[in-house]
Amino acid sequence: MDQALHASGTYVCHGITWASGDPRLLLAPVTGGPLVYAPVTGRRLGYQVSGTGRWCTGRYRFADRVRVEAVACPERAPAEAGGQCAACAGRDDFRFAHRFHSGGHVPDALAAYMAQPHWLYLATFADGTTKIGTAAEPRKRSRLDEQGALIATYLVRRPDGRAVRLLEDALTRRLGLTQTVRAAAKLTALAELRDLAPARAAHQQHLDRATEALSGRNVPATPEPWTPPDEGDLLRTPETGRALYPHDPRTGEHGLTVLSCLGSQVLATLDGDCEQLPHLLDLGTLKGRRILLGAQFSSPPAAGQSALF
Repeated sequence: MDQALHASGTYVCHGITWASGDPRLLLAPVTGGPLVYAPVTGRRLGYQVSGTGRWCTGRYRFADRVRVEAVACPERAPAEAGGQCAACAGRDDFRFAHRFHSGGHVPDALAAYMAQPHWLYLATFADGTTKIGTAAEPRKRSRLDEQGALIATYLVRRPDGRAVRLLEDALTRRLGLTQTVRAAAKLTALAELRDLAPARAAHQQHLDRATEALSGRNVPATPEPWTPPDEGDLLRTPETGRALYPHDPRTGEHGLTVLSCLGSQVLATLDGDCEQLPHLLDLGTLKGRRILLGAQFSSPPAAGQSALF
């Protein structure tokens, strides 16, 4: 999976993935062929967005009984509902996973995947917002790495996906926790990060309440701290100066060097901006866009001001 960004070429961007253990830009060459997993941290990324449309980001297939893998759309077709074309959506058995525990159609491959152990976790973001979520055993690490959280804890391991999702729903109702956090909210919270103490306090409070709620259901909690990846250290440090990227990454041309990555949020320097603060932006917004790579592309000039002051 260790692939470098080509000097040129047009791709359908699938966003950022942590499936390989570090942040990679997941790209589907428009000329066909397998997906490219290109490292981004410490690399310069020059690209131009082609057009304004959205393109199918393929589907997930079951590589074996316990793993899923991304597959590019064979036609590189325009996206329809949910970011897929009709053909990819129709072949994507994993789309039934979100309602697996509440009945309905269950493909055999999905049933086998969900039969493996799953984890319940809490993840807290820069503004103290905390979500509850689940991860299959092979995705235990990458699932949390891709969230963009500051702090996270694995609460308990359950024997299968149905058991953990029922537990997730029960704690959501009992504690009022959310199961989703918008990417824009994560970005804003990172831009305004001044002190880690509020997020730590919020996480501990939710962890205590979740542990108590699990005990009330005769499910002993086994808290296990998540170890954040090194690639996000600069973004998790409040003292690191940062300014929100003043341009829309989904249009025009851009050139930046990625210093740090947390989930899909990156801290990057712009060409020739040695005197300016590094900029904060979300590369996840490129999902479904066609981009042309090239060293000749650069971001428009920007007068940055710290998001912290």
